[in-house]
Amino acid sequence: MQPVNQARLQIHFCVLLWGFTAILGKLITLPALPLVWWRMLLVVAALLLMPKVWRGLRAMPTRLILAYAGIGVLVSLHWLTFYAAIKLSNASVGATCIALGPVFLAFIEPWIAKRKFDPRELMIGVAVVPGVMMVVGGVPHDMRLGIAVGVLSALFVALFGSLNKRLVEHGDPLTVTCIELGTGTIFLTALAPLLPPHTGPAFMLPNLHDALLLLALSFGCTLLPFTLALVALRHMSAFGTQMVTNLEPVYAIVLAILLLGEQHQLDRWFYVGVVVILAAVFVHPLLNRQQHGTKQPELLGTSESHRMVD
Repeated sequence: MQPVNQARLQIHFCVLLWGFTAILGKLITLPALPLVWWRMLLVVAALLLMPKVWRGLRAMPTRLILAYAGIGVLVSLHWLTFYAAIKLSNASVGATCIALGPVFLAFIEPWIAKRKFDPRELMIGVAVVPGVMMVVGGVPHDMRLGIAVGVLSALFVALFGSLNKRLVEHGDPLTVTCIELGTGTIFLTALAPLLPPHTGPAFMLPNLHDALLLLALSFGCTLLPFTLALVALRHMSAFGTQMVTNLEPVYAIVLAILLLGEQHQLDRWFYVGVVVILAAVFVHPLLNRQQHGTKQPELLGTSESHRMVD
């Protein structure tokens, strides 16, 4: 098999594993806060066992460590709101809200990257509004708070994704991930006493059922696809990778239907809205490719450290 074709299959497998994160988030009975806290802690503990991570930490300037630490706070807020959205609604709704991330990027990335705003990207934001309205109209009223929290989660994705992209070439991806998730764990520990009681304490011990699912979430849906993605990105462009990762909400919704039977909770307008939103998400990288031209080299490895958040 050609290396490019093998890499494409690896990325599809990674995206499928990422699609399971919403399913596992629904199946784990822990509240959102301890769920995220344990997931971050387990991943960081595994990364700290790698000598490469320690070498990267020793070589990194303090100022850069602090910058990645700040991004880690945004990552933790994204995960917290993502799983809160799933708990307040369901896995399909949570995955659909995350699909709004690239739409927010159309507005946030020019500001962070200090580049000229592209009116064509504004069209994406306008096009997605009808889809969002259909999604809201297609869910029960008691799930709409979950949509609001999910949209906030997508905003955090756009923020830390843009910042990661700006700094990605300055540090080893595994080291960067360790710093960001380690800082996120510390931040959630400090945040826990300030949150409402129903969010649950950060140190809540999981039962055996939740512990096994947390291990699957941390290693099967985070470290494993992250490592495979690093290998695959050596043979794929950033554009090709983004087009595949855009399928993550699709995989998550299909898995939610097959494993959780969530089609009974949502009407047809929800799925029509999902199609509209995903159409906008797929158009976004196409516009970017036209803007920069197909003959220019594309940066590789700019997304792997923040793709592990979903």
